[in-house]
Amino acid sequence: MGKIRRNERIGAMVKILCSHPNKIFTLNNFCEMFQTAKSTISDDVVIIREIFNKFELGDIETVVGAAGGVRFLPKLFEKDFEFIQDICDKLSVPDRILPGGFLYTSDILFMPDVIQKFGEMLATQFQHTNPDFVITVETKGIPIALMTARALNCPVVLARRENKVTEGSTVSINYVSASSKRIQTMSLVKRAVQKGQKGLIVDDFMKGGGTARGLMELLHEFEAEIAGVGVIISTADPEEKLVKDYKSLMVLKQVDEVQRKAIVEPSSWIRK
Repeated sequence: MGKIRRNERIGAMVKILCSHPNKIFTLNNFCEMFQTAKSTISDDVVIIREIFNKFELGDIETVVGAAGGVRFLPKLFEKDFEFIQDICDKLSVPDRILPGGFLYTSDILFMPDVIQKFGEMLATQFQHTNPDFVITVETKGIPIALMTARALNCPVVLARRENKVTEGSTVSINYVSASSKRIQTMSLVKRAVQKGQKGLIVDDFMKGGGTARGLMELLHEFEAEIAGVGVIISTADPEEKLVKDYKSLMVLKQVDEVQRKAIVEPSSWIRK
């Protein structure tokens, strides 16, 4: 490989950093990769940080210490509110209202670019907690859990409704669904979580908070800590959830089957 020019180094570093959010790369990593001095890489990092600030692409953070280096952190900007508002408008059309007062969301929740953005936005609210893993319940919560975990640089742990013989021994709990008031079961593989680890609970939808509460109780069985709870959509009713502290990207204010009216709005913390 011949001499690498600065614009080539910067382009490669941007790609590497953005492809691995929250992962620390030492300056020596880049020095060896590009066969250049650490002072040169430091100058490149300054340029990248200025570019990201100018075009609102996120944060480039320098981490000091023996294990330090540089990493990319997702960050919220004004354009993210516009993004969420656009999604709310799409979800508020009458054609999405389903029998029983439900809202059709599957097309949006399975669009890779949209769900990746959702994951990055949730990650901004919990990256300071440094979770060891993201946990969700099968199945619609899996895409948002994966994208949030990617943005936090940690694995996904999956709780199941039914045990899978291929996964070995499990811990199961019964919990009460806040919306249906029915007793349900969820289980987690014993080897999936270690004592003292910290888990971030993520799901696609929250009405009464029963599922999130069940996941919290399940993690307590493993003597694990709770890093927080994040969901894509929460309902305005009931106002009192079984989970007190949570972050949702959007709030479902109203679904009226008779009048064919649905109202979805960005959460208040996003509007701020």
